[in-house]
Amino acid sequence: MPELPEVETVRRGIEAPLRNQQISRMIIRDPRLRWPVDDALPAQIASATVSGVSRRAKYLLVETDRGRLMVHLGMSGRLYFVPAGTPAGVHDHIDWELTNGQALRYTDPRRFGSVHWLLPESSGHALLDHLGPEPLSDDFTGELLYQRSRKRSSAVKTFIMDGRIVVGVGNIYANEALFRAGIHPKLAAGKVSRPRYEKLATEIKLVLSEAIAQGGTTLKDFLGGDGKPGYFKQELSVYGRGGLHCLRCDTLLKEIRLGQRATVFCPSCQKR
Repeated sequence: MPELPEVETVRRGIEAPLRNQQISRMIIRDPRLRWPVDDALPAQIASATVSGVSRRAKYLLVETDRGRLMVHLGMSGRLYFVPAGTPAGVHDHIDWELTNGQALRYTDPRRFGSVHWLLPESSGHALLDHLGPEPLSDDFTGELLYQRSRKRSSAVKTFIMDGRIVVGVGNIYANEALFRAGIHPKLAAGKVSRPRYEKLATEIKLVLSEAIAQGGTTLKDFLGGDGKPGYFKQELSVYGRGGLHCLRCDTLLKEIRLGQRATVFCPSCQKR
């Protein structure tokens, strides 16, 4: 599933070509996404002019003079540009045609993504209202993690992947940040000290920033809005490397399942 760096990469790839463009029409070929696409949406968005593209957690927000288009890529969704009228493949579910002759196409083989319309007077959405702070913002700090973790017995890895605590710290980057901070992923969140949370918050910010700079992480089929893969895979220290030697101390990395997710750590570098 695309994580925050991958979604941010898509945002950067589509924002400039979309900005100040007018949407001439929206074509829905298959509305059966995670939630059915509202059949009133084409009429609502027709003739809207795009002012920019923002991101909240893993949601892309296309800002227009009529409202906001909120898109989630799910597990396999892609957004990219094609000439308007380009024949659609079986998984090409939606096109937003622009008056400049291009179209923003949404492709999603697994159909776990979603598309919603937020009216101008709407300040929020049920999918956004419960979310924690952005990890790259000043609101996200080690002190916040420390305060919210008190008396929690859940594993620290599970804790930092909870979108109500902080958004966008997906499985890949949780593994990497915990390794860099020297924290065992199974350690109870409530037992992590304030200084160690300060270190972890710093490493979360760094690993996400570095991944964004590399265009995200392509493990299988992720492509950014410009059609290019992400190159952060080459920088991964633990994720996907279970059973291999630690790049820091040469100890064999261990892989376990934690919260139904693959978790890789170094028994030497990440002691409790």
